[in-house]
Amino acid sequence: MSLTAALAVLGGVVLLGLVLHGWWRVRRMAPRKARDRDDVATVPFEPDRVEPSLGLDGEPAEGAPLRLEEGLQPVTPAELAAALRSPPRRELRLDALIDAIVPLVLEHPMAGETALAHLPPTRRAGSKPFYIEGLDVHTGLWEPLALGQRYSELQAGVQLASRSGPINEIEYSEFVQKIEAFAETIHARADAPDMLDVVARARELDSLASPLDAQLSIGLRSNGVAWSVSYLQQIAARAGFVPGVLPGRWVLPSADEGEPPVLVLSMDPQAALAEDPQAAAVRDCTLSLDVPQTPEGAEPFPTLHRMAMQLAEDLDASTVDDLGEPITLHAFQVIGQELERLYRGLEALDLAAGTPAARRLFS
Repeated sequence: MSLTAALAVLGGVVLLGLVLHGWWRVRRMAPRKARDRDDVATVPFEPDRVEPSLGLDGEPAEGAPLRLEEGLQPVTPAELAAALRSPPRRELRLDALIDAIVPLVLEHPMAGETALAHLPPTRRAGSKPFYIEGLDVHTGLWEPLALGQRYSELQAGVQLASRSGPINEIEYSEFVQKIEAFAETIHARADAPDMLDVVARARELDSLASPLDAQLSIGLRSNGVAWSVSYLQQIAARAGFVPGVLPGRWVLPSADEGEPPVLVLSMDPQAALAEDPQAAAVRDCTLSLDVPQTPEGAEPFPTLHRMAMQLAEDLDASTVDDLGEPITLHAFQVIGQELERLYRGLEALDLAAGTPAARRLFS
């Protein structure tokens, strides 16, 4: 390399260093952003939608008040710290209302590692799921089996019914065989209820719950040109929907993380899987509400009505029923009255919409 070239390279390095030094000084003197620690964060207040997150990054200094702009909900440091310390979600415990429970009597307290190592490879009996829980020696509470815990008792339970129907004799026999094999490996005694009694209970539960199972659907049919998949997705996102697991499905999430969605917007999955989404023509989609899965307090039906009207306007579509007939305001009122009857019926069975038992039973 010649002397001239070497001097040119050296000059370039010096110039770059001066530029970086200047940028660092400007950034250091600039005001910090809200996400910096101990800074004030604000959460926009939306009366029609409760965000599932706190919207704050980092933790406030102990005892420091949170300043809020006009129209914001106050959050105290104690409330924020409690939310940040909240334990992870745990599986649902067994419920004698919807499960056939088999006590597993242990000779002595058992470590969670031992029980987990001998669990059946699959926890299903035919179409029905079953669960195994332990009574924690320290807390005295039934909980899902976990590493590092010790249990004085175990119990297993198979779900009596689901949307596929009540448990039958073959499914219950399969469950008992799996639980007895598990009990033998851990030296426990299993005391399974009589098969005929369990099957009778399951049929009674199914006969009472089935008439209260409802999934409301509102069709949205284009009044003019067809929609592309990307356009439909854009409109759904504007209304607050997020992509679901299945193609052509968007969900309006619950305010509580991990809960089932409030509403589902779906279209023909074949169109969603088209190689060119822009070329796929969609002329209708469906907005649906799973009644037993959503608590009445979340006002799912008013949300369904409001979203149907909003999407119909944005898509230039008509709201129609399963037969393709227009849904009038009077029809919405009738649906609302019928929904009220379903809510009261579920409560009478101790299966209020949105409760863990109802969500498991109507699945």
